[in-house]
Amino acid sequence: MHHSPTNKASKTWSKPVYPRHPIGTIAAMIAKRVADETKPLIYIAETGRRRQDIFRLASLLSKPGSVCEFMAPDGFPGDGLPVTAAIAGNRMAMLRWLRDPDNRPSVVITTPAALIRKVPPRSVTKAMHLEIAVGETIELETLKSRLSALGYWLDERVDEAGEAAFRGKVVEIFPAAAPRPCRIEHEDGAVTAIRSYDPISQRSVAETDRLIVDAASEIIGRCDGASDDDDRSQEAQRADDEAVGAPQFLCRHYDACESLFDGLPDAEIILEEGADLRAEEVFAALSAIDGEGAKAHAIRSDHLDRAAWDQALRDRLNALVGDVEADLSVPIFAMERQPFKAFSKAAKAWLNEGYRLVLAGRAGRNLKSTARRASKTLGAEFETIESWAEISKAKPGALLLFEAAIDEGFIAPESDIVVVSLQDLEGQKAAASAKVSDVPFSAEIDTFFIGDKVVHIEHGVAILEGVAPIDPSGTGSEEAGEALVLKFRKNETLLVPMNDIGAVWRYGGPSSDVALDTLKGQSWEKRRDDVFKQIASTADAMVKRLKEKANAKAPAIKPDRVSFERFCARFPYELTPDQNNAVIDVLADLAAGRPMDRLICGDVGYGKTEVALRAAAAAVFSGRQVAVIAPTTVLAQQHYRSFAERFAPQNVDVVRLSRLVEKKEAEAAKEALKTGKAKIVIGTHAVLSESLEFNDLALVVIDEEQRFGSEAKAQMRALAEGLHCLAMTATPIPRTLQAGFVGLNDLSIIATPPIRRSPVRTETGPFDDEKVRKALAEEHARQGQSFVVCPRIDDLEPMEHKIAELVPDQRVVTLHGKMKADEVEDAMLAFSEGDYDILLATTIVESGLDVANANTMVVCRADRFGLAELHQLRGRVGRGVRRGHVLLTTDATEEIGEDAEKRLKALVEFNTLGAGFDIAARDLDLRGTGELLGDEQAGHVQTIGIGLYRKMLEQAIGVAEGGPGKIELRPVVSLGLSASIPVDYVPEPDMRIELALLLERVDGMATLEELKAEIEDRFGSMPKTLETSFELAELRLRCAELGVTKLDFGPKATALSLTPESVQKLEALKLDDQDKDDTASIRWSKQRLIFPAPGSEEANRVDHATNVLDRLETMLIEASG
Repeated sequence: MHHSPTNKASKTWSKPVYPRHPIGTIAAMIAKRVADETKPLIYIAETGRRRQDIFRLASLLSKPGSVCEFMAPDGFPGDGLPVTAAIAGNRMAMLRWLRDPDNRPSVVITTPAALIRKVPPRSVTKAMHLEIAVGETIELETLKSRLSALGYWLDERVDEAGEAAFRGKVVEIFPAAAPRPCRIEHEDGAVTAIRSYDPISQRSVAETDRLIVDAASEIIGRCDGASDDDDRSQEAQRADDEAVGAPQFLCRHYDACESLFDGLPDAEIILEEGADLRAEEVFAALSAIDGEGAKAHAIRSDHLDRAAWDQALRDRLNALVGDVEADLSVPIFAMERQPFKAFSKAAKAWLNEGYRLVLAGRAGRNLKSTARRASKTLGAEFETIESWAEISKAKPGALLLFEAAIDEGFIAPESDIVVVSLQDLEGQKAAASAKVSDVPFSAEIDTFFIGDKVVHIEHGVAILEGVAPIDPSGTGSEEAGEALVLKFRKNETLLVPMNDIGAVWRYGGPSSDVALDTLKGQSWEKRRDDVFKQIASTADAMVKRLKEKANAKAPAIKPDRVSFERFCARFPYELTPDQNNAVIDVLADLAAGRPMDRLICGDVGYGKTEVALRAAAAAVFSGRQVAVIAPTTVLAQQHYRSFAERFAPQNVDVVRLSRLVEKKEAEAAKEALKTGKAKIVIGTHAVLSESLEFNDLALVVIDEEQRFGSEAKAQMRALAEGLHCLAMTATPIPRTLQAGFVGLNDLSIIATPPIRRSPVRTETGPFDDEKVRKALAEEHARQGQSFVVCPRIDDLEPMEHKIAELVPDQRVVTLHGKMKADEVEDAMLAFSEGDYDILLATTIVESGLDVANANTMVVCRADRFGLAELHQLRGRVGRGVRRGHVLLTTDATEEIGEDAEKRLKALVEFNTLGAGFDIAARDLDLRGTGELLGDEQAGHVQTIGIGLYRKMLEQAIGVAEGGPGKIELRPVVSLGLSASIPVDYVPEPDMRIELALLLERVDGMATLEELKAEIEDRFGSMPKTLETSFELAELRLRCAELGVTKLDFGPKATALSLTPESVQKLEALKLDDQDKDDTASIRWSKQRLIFPAPGSEEANRVDHATNVLDRLETMLIEASG
């Protein structure tokens, strides 16, 4: 089936372009070229998103390694920002592949921006990667040096591309071009194993014999490729580099850079419709760079010019392209009233034309049951096939079942294949539930670090000063270990052995608001016990609320299927796996017949709004009403635009209520809600007005729920009886996060980053005129916009003068909360439409203002903002294809406080995509508890710290739900063994503390075994002292099961302190009456059970303790009789 070419006019010559067909059609065309072993192909997609989608599906349909993608820098020409490690790695890996003609990919999928940016010359690419293989020698210092030269950063925890860590007998590297980091185990100077691992869970995924580490930067140093003729002094070279910004510019480091076209001289090129216009945008940006200075020259030298671009395409564009008029998409049958009837009609027509019909979808029961139903409709069975190659070999008219991640159907005319996806037939319900993203590590345990305030369960609040070696026996034996050094008031010091770290908890809260305790004081014990009693009361109230919630009734919401599917189909992107799971959770809650109370937790820009839109659609298309409440007028206005636009095609009335709304419009909105004409209202606190009546309100959506107080949220939930509630947050308050973990709220986590989203580059420091000028000027040079944010309205006018002084050519508009409603809206709209270059504002822009073209932000007096506020502000930039840049500035004339310094440090530290959980974990520490928790709970936290409070609350909830009758502290096992993590096994003190905490917080034998495997996976074979730590942990778990609060080993006897329940059980045995051979030597002494000294058969103290607990277990079983 042949299709005629389509031409698009250009200034100089006609370029044949490939129509913007469905992703699957293009992927199938690529797969056919690979199978036919034709010339290499460069496919130029219009956008980075299409490049990634085409690459994913083309890789699935083609033989492994035959298709690759070539990425563009994540900035824009002239922005001065370095290329991120993952993108640099991708580009450098491409150069490595091109050096190997026998194994190079058959197809490269890329974009104009990626091709126009030059690459280092192929002559130097041999030095731009290293290979590590099992069995080969490894020299650690040489490896460190090579990694540094390749642009890698040494870090304690490796979870981002371009990072590496050296610890003991394990080296961790996240190769810049790889999807996962790897661990390299070595022994006696040789590599013994290489395993990839999950960067979040830190657990191994797969083993390999060889690892290729590509450069994490396109610049690897002059010695590896610069001119040998350059004999200028290093000082002169550094001066030139600084003036030009050399770390970003290839021309300063290599004699003659190349383009990807040079590396594939025999490749054909397909230019997708719209791609040439994208190329023109890049050339326009390059042309807009002012001046003839060193930097302008360097930028232009690093890119192809328009003439070189045209020349590269002129003789190589493939003229045999598709018919632009042909519609090669497949109908979405789920939008029809009778989906299978519509499918059957279309399928029979395709089969009659000789097409092979493929039903494709993710593996699962849905796919097989749908195939059985389709078989009955079509009168023939589907044959299951394993690969796309098998489909091409099938006979015309064949029915085939293909288990693959294909969510949208397509027609492949070159191969006579029609693919119908499971989602085309069944819509939203066909979306398979993917694995929920792991909750980040920091949210699972209360980690603390050297310098933090901590709480010792027996002695109170102290500062963790560091770690110190200890040797209980004084013999220097292998049992010598390590202890936490806790500093109390009056410079009192307590050493806590690492195996007793369970007695220490993170305090949290501002450092200045709590006094240290004394070791000899009595007040701590009283304060602690009083709080424990009050926590039990709090837990009772929480569990009561949970039971009421479980017994509550609400009308089940089940939307009209066709209307809902049509609404979902208008979402222009594919849902991420986490978004999809959240939608499935919400729809199930709405249909369950009881009030939904779900929290959607996802970082800034991760797609929470789409989940809310679909929840609202479900309610609206079942005839009910929805209220969406936001904390600010700006955010409410943004939501109003989004909801009104999405619901307009289905004639759903969306109204708004806030102080930005004129009185006449507000009165009309209230009337429409009362009569039921309006189905959705978007607003601020104005929605809670007593004068507002709803006709049939079913769902309330609370955005940025951490910004509302408990009283306001209670009002929202009381707007109607049996109301469903969906809350959304990017930085959840710790109480909310904890409630989700213990089951008081249903929690959905969206941790999958959007495609092409890059981490925002975050810097902190005193306000510097030149640095701020440069940041604003560079954003303006790339035709972008900037935010400048101040903490107070009074700061805006002097800052406006400062901006006029620094960048007089840029247009500034001001925005703050005391402006009139129409002024706020006009300013927002004008900035969004590009009428101004800089928006000077207060935190009114913290959420809701979504301007893809604004990618630079300067925050003045950042020390005056909370951590969550700064994280939200940072989320305003980097929302488009360009990487965002944030400058957090402080007053150069004032010294900032310790807490503010920690806040800014935390924001720079948590700079990865999806940092919201980490921010939440620190937010309570740095801002205190008064504004985030109720007064009573805040008082509890201030007394005993957030870590211990969370643990006690969790235990108390267990008790309130019918668990053990008393909140118990951790069992203490004292065997006189100092078991810890050796320094030569894990060199970093904070990492040793973190691992010791993980070991301490395990809650079962299975978890303990998993942790043991994980640590050996991460750090290599365990030393003896760490094995002892695991043995002690196992003993503690057994003690907890048996009701032992303390096991104390002595040279003549071992004493067990028991819970009252265990004591009561054992009293029935009347130990003095037992047979002498069995229990005569076991006795009571001061409420403790005393066992005799170890027997000769027990090799060590751990074996003895195990035997003691075995005997106790036997006695308890007998007593229970």
